[in-house]
Amino acid sequence: MLLIKNATIINDGKRFTGSVLLDGELISAVISGSDIPEDVHADEVIDATGLWLIPGVIDDQVHFREPGLIHKADIATESMAAVAGGVTSFMEMPNTMPLTTTIEALENKYKLGAEKSVANYSFYMGATNDNINELKKVNPSEVCGVKVFMGASTGNMLVDDKETLSRIFAEIPMLIATHCEDESTIQANKARYKTQYGDDLPIQFHPLIRDAEACYKSSAFAVELAARYNARLHVLHLSTAHEMALFSNKLPLKEKKITAEVCVHHLWFSNQDYEQYGNRIKWNPAIKTEDDRQKLIEALNQDLIDVVATDHAPHLLREKEGNCLKAASGGPLIQFSLLVMLEMARKGCFSVEQVVRKMCHAPADLFRVQKRGYVQPGYYADLVLVNPAKSMHVTSEIVLSKCGWSPFEGTVFNHVVEKTWVNGRLAYNNSKVNADVRGKRLMFD
Repeated sequence: MLLIKNATIINDGKRFTGSVLLDGELISAVISGSDIPEDVHADEVIDATGLWLIPGVIDDQVHFREPGLIHKADIATESMAAVAGGVTSFMEMPNTMPLTTTIEALENKYKLGAEKSVANYSFYMGATNDNINELKKVNPSEVCGVKVFMGASTGNMLVDDKETLSRIFAEIPMLIATHCEDESTIQANKARYKTQYGDDLPIQFHPLIRDAEACYKSSAFAVELAARYNARLHVLHLSTAHEMALFSNKLPLKEKKITAEVCVHHLWFSNQDYEQYGNRIKWNPAIKTEDDRQKLIEALNQDLIDVVATDHAPHLLREKEGNCLKAASGGPLIQFSLLVMLEMARKGCFSVEQVVRKMCHAPADLFRVQKRGYVQPGYYADLVLVNPAKSMHVTSEIVLSKCGWSPFEGTVFNHVVEKTWVNGRLAYNNSKVNADVRGKRLMFD
């Protein structure tokens, strides 16, 4: 038994002083107030006075690059970065090598997760133009969802056949997560700018090529398909103000069939930052305008956007070199995503309770994850202690992702993750990861 006492517990929209009792993998009791009942006995006690205790973050969109691309990331290194940032569960994308587009490839990934991951894990099944029969074999209680690239990105998994897309939305009985950028719009923009300015286009052209219209056109098509076939649709990494008109806050999250995600980089950066950061902030979809950024923050507060994630996608810095047509898109984010959101809360963008809701509770509710996402008796003890009175200066030396860099280098965050528990085991403790901890496969209702 472990007792974490006198913490400021932030959970389910409330903030109160209390204690949490852990019994093995599970939370045994949540005690309000500073008095511990006489019948509570613990083998170990941690005094968390002055610290915030929150549920572990659930990141619904990461790229850990294994198998096949482990020169820049792997499940072990990136899950260690995750727990260092308070992320206790992740859902990983299928554009690895080989692509996760067969049941065999999917189960091989789960074996790798069991062998290597410090955090809890799930892996998406990837859709292609010709694998719908494989998609139908996926067990919805054991897999987070089916990923559909409706815009070409890293990994050449573009699904552009309209008949195939219709069949996926009509026949797949589980959550469909989409990357939405219209490829024809992107190619037309690219051709126009190359004709006008030549082939050596700087990074500032990236959001002009992958523009708001490309995002809206594709997202609108996905929403139309989901509505037509009554499918469960989750649109990933939204980046524009225009797309917010596609989503609704009229239903509670657990009743929504069409849901939305935003990533921390689209909330933190704008196109004004390209001059300073260059290709380090090149993502697909692209970082857009300051107005887009502000509208995404508003939409998050209005519950038009349901969850916050990372799209953590490491590349080596040498792969990020070149003009906007050549540099790789993506970057490492998971180690500092919670700190980014807490820093934005500190600046008044939203409340800390809202951060916990969108990063911990909402992913659990949206994906119907079993017994995770809340500080609640009977739930797995995925917990994070945050020090709100301590600061962290991000340097490359503290980056745990294998790629060895972060777009947040030079930033000072005014919160620190001190401890992270995964299924009741201390996976991260004051700058040190316990690499012997192993997470569990996420299960879904």
